[in-house]
Amino acid sequence: MGDEESGVHCRLDELLAERGMTVVRLSELVGVSVVNLSILKNDRAKAIRYSTLVAICRALECEIGDLLVLAPPAA
Repeated sequence: MGDEESGVHCRLDELLAERGMTVVRLSELVGVSVVNLSILKNDRAKAIRYSTLVAICRALECEIGDLLVLAPPAA
């Protein structure tokens, strides 16, 4: 994850799987590129706009806390 681990884990993969949705479909629904969603999904994002966060949560019918959780501390 690089030198600047955020301590936040994005559960986008799990939420998409639970809903049977692809990253491509989510991209179409929220107007965010597949590349940017992949960066978020792989915990490589350094920041996210509130508007993007809201759009993703609305499309997935989830709460922000369902999408973003604290990552367990490194061992």
